[in-house]
Amino acid sequence: MKEFLIETFTHHRTLIVFLHVLSAVVWVGGMISIRFAAHQSMQLITDPKLRLERASHTLKRLFAIVTPFVIILIVTAVLMAVGLGFRAAAMDASGNVIDEYAMSIYNTVHIKEAIWLVMTINLGAMMFRRKRAERALEMGNLDEAKNMLAIIAKYMVPVNIVLGVTAIFIGVVLRNAY
Repeated sequence: MKEFLIETFTHHRTLIVFLHVLSAVVWVGGMISIRFAAHQSMQLITDPKLRLERASHTLKRLFAIVTPFVIILIVTAVLMAVGLGFRAAAMDASGNVIDEYAMSIYNTVHIKEAIWLVMTINLGAMMFRRKRAERALEMGNLDEAKNMLAIIAKYMVPVNIVLGVTAIFIGVVLRNAY
């Protein structure tokens, strides 16, 4: 499997890196747009039920758009991590560190991938909360819907924005490190 990943990356390096960067931009950019443009605009809707319905629908559309990009991001991350040979440059077959600088780069790769993993888990939690808000709206429970959506807007999306921008920065650091 490792050889397949290395060969795939070797033959499609530019496309894989492009898809990885594009996926990060769509995911993080989508969240920034929702939080700082759409969310602010929706606050102008005076009917509470309509505002919550629009917010829920907007998040549903965002999640539908970003989900394929999240999958692409994860797949390309694995291809790059293996294809660029970070582990091989840092450790021998027995797991002994052979180059401290390469080891620091290898550890940084793991930090970046851990950030994307936390973001993915947070995205799943947001999708779950949004679905619960939609069900609450269908049952006429505006307070529950508002509580479900408010946590997404106030905490979950901003956390993913900060983590995503951090991961993008780490990606730039990694690109310039080798």
